[in-house]
Formats: sequence, C-alpha cells, structure tokens
Amino acid sequence: MDVISWNDFEKIDMRVGTIIEANEFPGARKPAYKLTVDFGELGIKRSSAQVTAHYSKEELINRQVIAVVNFPAKQIATFISECLVLGVYDENKDVILLQPGNPVINGMKIG
Repeated sequence: MDVISWNDFEKIDMRVGTIIEANEFPGARKPAYKLTVDFGELGIKRSSAQVTAHYSKEELINRQVIAVVNFPAKQIATFISECLVLGVYDENKDVILLQPGNPVINGMKIG
C-alpha cells in the first residue's frame, strides 16, 4: 500500500448526500443501479453503484451515503457518473455503502 501525505488526503472531497432516485442499469457490465444523489449546496450528482447484492432500489431512496465529489465525470456504458459513492467490500466482494451514523445536512464534508 502506498503512503500518502496529508496534503494528498485533503485533495479528496468527500461529502454526505441523500439518494433521491435509484434505477436499474441494464447497460452496466456488472449488476448496478443508476443513483441520483442530493449534496445540498453542491447540487445533484449522478453515480453508478454496484450495490444490488445488498440493496433494493426502494431501500436506497432517502439513504444518506458518503461520496467523493471531485473526481472528473466518467462515462460508464451510456451513463455519465459524476461522483463515487463509497462502500466496503464484504467477504463476497459485494459493496456495503458507507453512511453517517446519524442524519446530517446534505453536503457536509468528511474529514
């Protein structure tokens, strides 16, 4: 594992957002959803997330998540992903979403 400096870490802008929409993503190579996430003052961003093993679309709505919001947009099949929703890989390499322990205001910075 590479060691990074504090300055490197500070370049990563991680924020809390609330998922306001979740749709099937049939064009993805691996099962995924297209997510729309509200980051408060930062606005609405979209992301592709391979979280179908642990979450239904309905369970994702109104769930707060943590995401990196300062990556450049990335095209995934026919979809443009504007942020990276973060999660932990379980023993089967399926993703469990990271989320705050208590509700917070959308857009709050992780540090």
